[in-house]
Amino acid sequence: MELLNPTIAYSALMDFLGAGGNVLVAIMVVTFFMWALIIERLMYWSGAHTGVAKRAQRAWAARSDHKSWYAHAIRDRLISETTQEASRFNNVIRALVAVTPLLGLLGTVTGMVEVFDVMAVSGSSNARLMAAGISKATIPTMAGLVASLSGLIFINAFDRSVQKATNQISDDLLIE
Repeated sequence: MELLNPTIAYSALMDFLGAGGNVLVAIMVVTFFMWALIIERLMYWSGAHTGVAKRAQRAWAARSDHKSWYAHAIRDRLISETTQEASRFNNVIRALVAVTPLLGLLGTVTGMVEVFDVMAVSGSSNARLMAAGISKATIPTMAGLVASLSGLIFINAFDRSVQKATNQISDDLLIE
């Protein structure tokens, strides 16, 4: 219950970001952006996609000609527009999923550079002196991988939903 207190939660977040270094802040920003896009896609799939599909079906049903080359081109356009709307932001989410582990790796490298810097300055391998650098090396790696995995689950689900929706709209826009 203590973490529900905003002051304690903020303090814990600042401690975590301080232990992970500046790269962890970048991972946090990228992760928030990725999750904003994931939430937008979840909202689309929970309601807006039905309207997009119905609009394409109405446009196709309003046509009297379903057999000509021009009708086939319009059908393809309606399918393409529906697919494009369904897959909006998927490539951005996919790119952010790929970037977060790379940022974690950058955090690992910068943390290890700090460890080596401490070793060079102190002239010894004192574990207490190296602890801050080691945490700056491991925490961003963990955060980058966790962020990537959380996004990977959703992008795979979105890709399956796009494929299913494309197949469905193709079946719904029958050629007589």
